[in-house]
Amino acid sequence: MEITRHTRLKTFAEDALGVLSENEVQNNLPLSFIRNEQGRDTSDWLLFTVRDGNGGIVLTAACTPPHNIVMYETRNLPNNAAVKLLAGELKSMGVSLPGVLAEQGLARRFAEEYATRFKRKSSLSSMRLDKPNELPKAPGFHRDICESDLSYMPSWMVGFGEDCNIPVVANVEIFKARIGQDRHWVWEDGQPVSCAAHVRGTENGAGIGFVYTPPQHRGKGYATSLVSGLSRSLLGRGNQFCFLYANAENPVSCGLYRKIGYYEICLHDEISFQ
Repeated sequence: MEITRHTRLKTFAEDALGVLSENEVQNNLPLSFIRNEQGRDTSDWLLFTVRDGNGGIVLTAACTPPHNIVMYETRNLPNNAAVKLLAGELKSMGVSLPGVLAEQGLARRFAEEYATRFKRKSSLSSMRLDKPNELPKAPGFHRDICESDLSYMPSWMVGFGEDCNIPVVANVEIFKARIGQDRHWVWEDGQPVSCAAHVRGTENGAGIGFVYTPPQHRGKGYATSLVSGLSRSLLGRGNQFCFLYANAENPVSCGLYRKIGYYEICLHDEISFQ
């Protein structure tokens, strides 16, 4: 068993891209790291691959501080020796991780090796859509985000973070940069009532996130129509499929996406280290 820490994103991509691409939906986060479309500084990123005695990659891990480490066992085949080796390497480096996001079994086994105390924070279902179902449209219409939306969008993103129990950077500059990009949509029915965004891409897929409807506007089908329309638009742009994360413990949101035509690929656990 051999572990490699990649100090350059290019060598990590050369090593791990093929393995990660075998399951684009499950590995959409590390694949988006490799694409690095925003041109982020990667100098402090933690990038690892672990190979078995035959030279094949059995474990891949990537962390973009201060976020969780994201991990994948090749073809989801458990390899406890690789997990133990990675945990030991991180501890010997003195790395302090906030948590891990990975397939449920892998996340738990890594937490047990790495942390003295830990707690499961959330369970997420990575879901895929190949063809949307035909559904009745809610009252109103979708449109691209515009200048007038900047007054309330940060507070909506705070609400989204609270609903999903995840940290959200609600900086108005983020939304300002999306104006005119046709990637952050609002559903309007007399007033803005829901939003959704194209948040990341893989070689063949487009990821949707930031799906949020304020509590007073829920139950009217706005989010269903918005996500369905955005998904159709992204597929029409040449993507083979769409994907998203859903709160696996929220039957309402999971049911909404299944109604559109999304289906589950993998269950992930986010575990925080205490």
